[in-house]
Amino acid sequence: MSPTTAHNSTFPHLYGAHGHVTFLGAGPGDPGLLTLRAVEALAHADVLVADPQVYDVVRGHARAGVDTPLRVEAEAKRDAKTDGASADAPANGAADLAMAAARSGKRVVRAVTGDPGLDADAAREMLACAREGIPFEVVPGIATAVGVPAYAGIPLRDAEGTDVRFIDARTADDRCWTEVGASDATVVVSTSLGSVVSVAGDLVAGGRKPETPLTVTSEGTTTRQRTWSATLGTIGQVLKSAKVLPPSEGGQPVIAVVGERTGAAERHRLAWFESKPLFGWQVLVPRTKEQAESLSDQLRSYGAVPAEVPTIAVEPPRTPQQMERAVKGLVTGRYEWIAFTSVNAVKAVREKFEEYGLDARAFAGIKVAAVGEQTGKALIEFGVKPDLMPSGEQSAAGLLEDWPPYDPVFDPIDRVFLPRADIATETLVAGLIELGWEVDDVTAYRTVRASPPPAETREAIKGGGFDAVLFTSSSTVRNLVGIAGKPHNVTVIACIGPATAKTAEEHGLRVDVMSPEPSVHKLAAALADFGAERRAEAVAAGDVVKRPSEKRPARRRARTS
Repeated sequence: MSPTTAHNSTFPHLYGAHGHVTFLGAGPGDPGLLTLRAVEALAHADVLVADPQVYDVVRGHARAGVDTPLRVEAEAKRDAKTDGASADAPANGAADLAMAAARSGKRVVRAVTGDPGLDADAAREMLACAREGIPFEVVPGIATAVGVPAYAGIPLRDAEGTDVRFIDARTADDRCWTEVGASDATVVVSTSLGSVVSVAGDLVAGGRKPETPLTVTSEGTTTRQRTWSATLGTIGQVLKSAKVLPPSEGGQPVIAVVGERTGAAERHRLAWFESKPLFGWQVLVPRTKEQAESLSDQLRSYGAVPAEVPTIAVEPPRTPQQMERAVKGLVTGRYEWIAFTSVNAVKAVREKFEEYGLDARAFAGIKVAAVGEQTGKALIEFGVKPDLMPSGEQSAAGLLEDWPPYDPVFDPIDRVFLPRADIATETLVAGLIELGWEVDDVTAYRTVRASPPPAETREAIKGGGFDAVLFTSSSTVRNLVGIAGKPHNVTVIACIGPATAKTAEEHGLRVDVMSPEPSVHKLAAALADFGAERRAEAVAAGDVVKRPSEKRPARRRARTS
């Protein structure tokens, strides 16, 4: 189905000679909070005009080649604020960009933080579209004032149905503060960190008691989320002690929740997001982004912030003739089996196929084996379903456990094609020969040390900016130390197995976590268990839960004579 056909069936009321604008709520910050309708609209957009705060949230769902005039939109927004827009005019230049694209027949997505229905600027942009006769629709999003308290573990209503009031501190006046101050409603205030103390004072002046519970959450729904609990009378001291108050009013946006019946007293039990085992941990994954995709997703589910840093680069073999002969033999029926031991091996064979004008149909009649889930997934994306994968340990040894011995009655051909790296171990080759198979052990690609990462990444590695690093092989230990230096001693070192741990120790690293099985996903789970134990110990001792990187000793100031 082509994008145009899909779009016609999805938005029949909007599609026509003219383009249209979709006002899309991108939620408070967590990309996982985008709705299915939002993802669908982004996939069919010709132009994406997004607030800078949500650009990273929505860009990954837009199709390749989408026009993203983000910088122009940001500059226009600043200009509009300087010039001063009228009440019924677009609040920023984003509307001009969106409408200009729509007039030319483009499908435009205008992405805003939270929900468009609660965004006054978005409402003015919709009116501008209506005046111009430009069709538009609204895709609601999770409102920031609702989503952030939910992620902070703060219920806004109790069983008795507390009244809830939402206030934007930028537009609130004395009458507003007096009204909510005199009520017993839960008050959710959108404000800035530097204005929280002023807001608390306005509520007290309006009639709220100084001992009324108050929570303040910054960067809500992201892994940088942080929540402070206090009262209206103590919030100034709490923020001052936390050393987060900016020098003047302003600073980053926050959501403040005020009220006796908010459930704030039970936040230590309800803060499900901030109590994730690796919440906020910066975890170094020494793999490419493509190789680390599922592992990074798993780490994010534990609350971590993965950073992929490749330690090896893949290059073609120095003598490609061996690979060329093997691929030709694959087509002419030389092999009974082909065994893939890595995603890179799949990629190397696929590239060689494309070079010869072949596709997955060339595997017809050949049994295919994959060493693990990720390699199997790469084969399926190629159009090949593996016939054999390890039922137990995902390794060469695990694959051998399930590999059938050669049987001349049932196996017309006794040869296996094994495309692999130049530095691969001989475990699989030796095991297959022992089972009676002939093996064409072919170098499909070479692994070389990757280029050093950026200077700031190297400094973070050596200076303790990362909370943990996952080592998935001995070579990743050697290569990371070689290109970036040795991780700081506060960094938690997690290794996939004894051999990798031994190499880490040989490089002067303290191994804190060992995977129970040689699996990257078991390794990530083991790190999560380690983080959960550290958190539980801190909570039991009444200590503030800190990430490993937060326990770095302060740098000593250089002596001055």
